[in-house]
Amino acid sequence: METLWSDFLNSEWHDWRGSGRSEDRLELPVWQERFLSGWQLAALVPMPAEEALAMRRFRERLHALAVKLAEGGGMDEGDWQLLNEHLAQDAVNRRLTGEPGAVRLEYVPVTEDWRHVRAEIAASFGETLLTGETGRIRVCDNPDCRWIFYDDTRNRTKKYCDDKMCGNLMKVRRFRARKKAGMERGEE
Repeated sequence: METLWSDFLNSEWHDWRGSGRSEDRLELPVWQERFLSGWQLAALVPMPAEEALAMRRFRERLHALAVKLAEGGGMDEGDWQLLNEHLAQDAVNRRLTGEPGAVRLEYVPVTEDWRHVRAEIAASFGETLLTGETGRIRVCDNPDCRWIFYDDTRNRTKKYCDDKMCGNLMKVRRFRARKKAGMERGEE
């Protein structure tokens, strides 16, 4: 299951096949457009330089927090402060819509900008914390990938961001390592 916060964290792409290539997609206008439209958010594209810096800093700190939680760590005061400082930068108006029996409460942003986007990302991460499911936050077991994902499987054993790509690649690597070790021992 992809979440707003994991999509944001994975804007720093690493070649999962092991070439060592990486790309910071955060500053690419095409990525910004896809990200905003995919999550029904709005902000200025291309992202202004000062906002790009703020987004990279936030991504770096949120990534470190996600990795810490994936490794079984807990939230400390600084982690709560990180999320709350980004939530505090956003202002929303509440609006009721619908009709009796089908009323909804909507939160409408006062401004549609990158501060609002960061607040939505922080809120998305907060929703994961609210469900108490931090044990489902994972880092892909492919060391070349580093993708962060939310494990929504029933038995909570998902190891790879994508079983078809990283999962198959790691299976082939393990097979080749066993075969090489067997050849070195003189086995066939």
